Amino acid sequence: MARRADKTQANRQRMRAAAQTLFVARGYAATSMQAIADEAGMAVQTLYFTFKTKRALLAELLDIAVAGDDEPVPNLERPQVRAALDNPDPVAQLHEQARFAREVYERVAPVLQVIAHAATADSEIHELWETNNAQRAVVMERMATALAAKTALRAGLDAAMATDITLALLSPELYHLLTARRGWTADRWEQWTADALVTQLLPPG
Repeated sequence: MARRADKTQANRQRMRAAAQTLFVARGYAATSMQAIADEAGMAVQTLYFTFKTKRALLAELLDIAVAGDDEPVPNLERPQVRAALDNPDPVAQLHEQARFAREVYERVAPVLQVIAHAATADSEIHELWETNNAQRAVVMERMATALAAKTALRAGLDAAMATDITLALLSPELYHLLTARRGWTADRWEQWTADALVTQLLPPG
């Protein structure tokens, strides 16, 4: 029984990998379920039985890339997020946020680009994009609230504005601009972002 479950999971992973390869290379709209099945070496009926729709397959790719695994653990309960929230040092929290975001974007950036491009012409993918943005905002709001509980924020800021600044600096669009288009390394992005968060959110000194 366990061997059969392992094989099913391995096949699911194979299909996801094939889908990501083709989505990134061709785009979402130009990639058919048949093409994904062929790339994975699976019957297309198996692909439909496993994921039902191409949108559901893309959504699962996104969820797993964000989380780093397929465990059903909410983002706010993930160890890296909890570590940042629970760290009593506000500067350390912001550095942990930048590190965590870097780890996520290194996994998820290609999938997010697929979704961003497809969202302009596909209402279902647009909804997926907006849901992802809303989930990110919830996490950032929780982080900003935790930060404000630990220390005074920079003059003129409240938790709501701190959330907006964090969303901007930790946005996938800015990560893509600086790493994919401007050639920054992920290390450089992480360090610059952590420094920018500290400068923008905390009082001088």
